[in-house]
Amino acid sequence: MQPNLEPIILSRTGTMIAHKSLKIIVTFTLALALLPFNAFAKADPQAEESKEFNPTDMIMHHIGDSHGWHFFGEGDSSFTLPLPVILFTDHGMVTFMSSEFHHDTEGQYVVEKDGMRFVNYHEDIYKLDAGAESVAFDEEHNVLNASKPWDFSITKNVAAMLLTVILMLIFFFGLAGHHKKNKNAPAGFNNILETLVLFVRDEIARPQIGEKEYMKFMPFLLTVFFFIWITNLLGLLPGAANVTGNIAVTVSLGLFTLALILINGNKDFWQHTLWMPGIPTFVKPILAVVEVLGLIIKPVALMIRLFANITAGHIIILSLIGLIFILESAGVAGISVPFALFITILELLVAFLQAFIFTMLSALFIGMAVAEHEHH
Repeated sequence: MQPNLEPIILSRTGTMIAHKSLKIIVTFTLALALLPFNAFAKADPQAEESKEFNPTDMIMHHIGDSHGWHFFGEGDSSFTLPLPVILFTDHGMVTFMSSEFHHDTEGQYVVEKDGMRFVNYHEDIYKLDAGAESVAFDEEHNVLNASKPWDFSITKNVAAMLLTVILMLIFFFGLAGHHKKNKNAPAGFNNILETLVLFVRDEIARPQIGEKEYMKFMPFLLTVFFFIWITNLLGLLPGAANVTGNIAVTVSLGLFTLALILINGNKDFWQHTLWMPGIPTFVKPILAVVEVLGLIIKPVALMIRLFANITAGHIIILSLIGLIFILESAGVAGISVPFALFITILELLVAFLQAFIFTMLSALFIGMAVAEHEHH
């Protein structure tokens, strides 16, 4: 009777996949960190401040990016984690913590550094011209007396991504360390982690890419899957960042998939894309344009789907809570709060589902690029 080698094989496979995944995590995060801008529209610069509850401002504030990580409270009683502000101006690099911004009489947040004055206005940082006290706008909302420096600050979304990567490193190093010491299947959390790794391998990579090529793309698929899933889960916590609800992040993820398609596309893929066999010659240029457009639309569909689904979930929850203050009735809470709780629970499923769909479609598109066609 032959011994059952399945646990040993699965364990060694998980170790190899974990080690390969770690190689691209840091590069992946640094690329995302270069896009720390806010993806959402800013408020009208000339709109007057209002003390009445504004649901639009409240929602956009919570789902948008910021230079400080606000958890709870308002004004002086608020709890906000300051984050590094990194600016490149004509006079070189300027760095300071976001907590140095203070509120002036114009309703803008200003800081003086190295002989320059910077203003944080609706999370856009401006460098004021000499003699200017605050940012001024013309009738078309163009800035009159300030310029925008290059902003490479560690914003809330960037900090949340770095936190996600730290968690991923802890998880994968823990799984790899277990397999170095033991040849048997892991237990506890490592067992759950390896189950997810094998799920991505057996249910996504193998069927979509094929037995011959799937291992080559496992590090990328695992990184994308766990990155999206963990950031989605963290985004449901109070005061958390809306990472995958930022179009900059989803664009980066889509571009990674597009790069893998373009780099790994084989001869058959490019032939069927640019000059299809068995098609009349006069039709080939038309079809080539359609195929190239389809090649670009694929990552666009990936990024829009992830961005829209995650953002929509947060907006629905915040809108339901906002009804209490819009109608100014505590009785509405008996209806809106249970519905908001239901949507929150549903978002737990959406967090995993969106990670699965993005990884599945990425594997499908990559599989189409590396598939070998039989010619008769």
